[in-house]
Amino acid sequence: MIHYRNGRVVTVDPENPHAQSLVVDGARLAYVGSDDGAAAFAPDAEVVDLDGALVLPGFVDAHTHLVEMGTALSSLDLLDVRDAADLQDRLRTFAAERGDAERLIGGRWLLGPLAGRAPDRHLLDAAVPDRPVYLHSNDMHSMWVNTAALAELGVDAETPDPVGGTIVRDDAGAATGLLLEMAALGLASDFLAARVTDGDRDAALRTAIDAYLRTGVTGAVDMAMRAEDLAALERTAAAGTLGMRIAAHWLIVPTGDTEQDLAQVREAVAQAERLQGGPIRIAGIKIMVDGVIDSCTAAMRAPFADGTRPGAIWPLAELEPVVRAADTAGLQVAMHAIGDAASDIALTAVERAIAANGPRDRRHRLEHLEVVGEDSIARLAALGVVASMQPVHADPAIQETWRASLGDHRCERGYPWPEITAAGARLAFGSDAPTAPHPPLPNLFIASTRHSAIDPSLPPNLPHYALPLAQALAHATGDSAYACRWEDETGVLAAGLAADFVVLDTDPFTEGPDSLLTAQVRRTVAGGVTRWSAE
Repeated sequence: MIHYRNGRVVTVDPENPHAQSLVVDGARLAYVGSDDGAAAFAPDAEVVDLDGALVLPGFVDAHTHLVEMGTALSSLDLLDVRDAADLQDRLRTFAAERGDAERLIGGRWLLGPLAGRAPDRHLLDAAVPDRPVYLHSNDMHSMWVNTAALAELGVDAETPDPVGGTIVRDDAGAATGLLLEMAALGLASDFLAARVTDGDRDAALRTAIDAYLRTGVTGAVDMAMRAEDLAALERTAAAGTLGMRIAAHWLIVPTGDTEQDLAQVREAVAQAERLQGGPIRIAGIKIMVDGVIDSCTAAMRAPFADGTRPGAIWPLAELEPVVRAADTAGLQVAMHAIGDAASDIALTAVERAIAANGPRDRRHRLEHLEVVGEDSIARLAALGVVASMQPVHADPAIQETWRASLGDHRCERGYPWPEITAAGARLAFGSDAPTAPHPPLPNLFIASTRHSAIDPSLPPNLPHYALPLAQALAHATGDSAYACRWEDETGVLAAGLAADFVVLDTDPFTEGPDSLLTAQVRRTVAGGVTRWSAE
C-alpha cells in the first residue's frame, strides 16, 4: 500500500467531496479521507507527502483521436500564422527541414489569416511545387492540398465528389485544392492512412499517450476508430505500455448503400465482442451527421450568412437503420452534430431506435452541439443522451470565422453548457485533439471563464455561459467517465475505484481560474502506478 498524505484532495464524489489522504492498494483506492484516518487504516503503508498540493481525479478526455493527435504533434502547426505569406514561409522552412520526406503534412490552419482569400493549390504551389502537401484545417473537416497532392490522389475534373464530401472546383471545373468533409476525412485521409506504416502509428500513439499522461489525462475515448489504429492500440497493450484507460467508437463511413452501412455496424459489434474484458474497449460507433460551421458544412435550420444551407452528411432515412442496428446490439451511438438541424436528425434517430427496441440505459451521445436549439436540449435530456462537448472549441481566438459564417442571432447561443445541465442532461468534456490542444487545464480555464487560453486579453465569448470551476472539473472527470460507462471504475476519487489521479503545483480553487494557464502537473498516477512525475 501507498499512503499519499497531506494533500488538498478534490474528489468529485458528492458523498465525500474533500479529503487529505489517499491510500492506494495495487491499482485501486482503498481509503479516501483524513490523514489520521488513513494512518490508522494503513499504518505500515509507504508514505508519500504531498506537501499540501492539490489532488484531482485523473482527467478523462471524452472525445479525442489518439493516433492523429500523436501525428499532429510532430507535424507543421499553422494555428498562429499571421497571413498567407507567413504560411508560405513556414511551409518552405518545414520542407527544407524534411528534405527526405515524400510528402509534407501539417494542420490547424484557420481562414481568418487568409484575409478573405479562399485556400487554393496555387498558394501552396508557390511555396512547395515539387512534393505533395496536405494541410488539415483546425477543425479537421477540410484539407488544403497543392497540385502535386491532387495528382497523387488522382483528383481531376472528372473525379466525382465522394458520398458526404465535396471537391471544391473553380468556374472551369478544376479542383482548387480544397477538400471538404468526406473528401478530406475519407478520400484524402484514407490515401494518407494507407501510406503510414505500423511503426509510424505505434510511434504516434506513444507520443499521444505520453502527452496525455504529462498533462494529467488518465483515460480517453477515441472517437473515430479504424482497424489500423486499433491494431496499434492492441500492439501497445500487448507490450504493456498502454499506461492509460482507452475506449473507442468505431467509425461508420457513409456509402449511400444501407447494406454496406449496416455491414460496418456488424464489424463494430464483432470488434466489441472480441475485445470484451481486455484493456481496450469498443464502446460503440461514431457517425458524422454533419460538417462544421467554419466551412459552412454544418446542417442548420436556417441558411448561413452566405445563403448556403447544405444538407446532412447522413440524412435521417440513411441514419435511422444504422442507429437502430447499433442500438439493438447494445452499442453506444456517438453522433457528430454541430448544427441545430443535425441535432434534430440525430435525436429523431435515437427516438425511433428507442421505440423499436424498448427502454433501457443507453447513453447515446451527441458530439459538439455548437449550435443547438432549446427544444433539442429538452429532447436530449428526456432521451438520456449525453452531450459531449469541447470547451477549447469556444476559445475566442478561433471564433472569428465561426461567427462570420453564422452572421446572426445564432452567434449568441454558441456552446450553451449551462442550458444543457439545467435541462438535466449529462455533460461530458473532452478536447477533440488534434482539432484543439489536448491539455485539460486550459480546457477548464475556458469552461470556467469563456476567455481565450490562446490570447487571454481577448473579450470573453458569451461569458454568461461560463461554468463554476467545480462543475467544469466534474464534467471533465466524473461525467466523462459516465459517458463511456466507466463510472464504476474511474472519474471520481472513492474507495474501490481505480487509483487514477493527478497532483498539481497550483490550486486554482484558491488562486483563481487564471492560474490554470500556468499550473503544472507534478505527478500523474493511473491504475496505482506513477506514469509521470516532474520530480
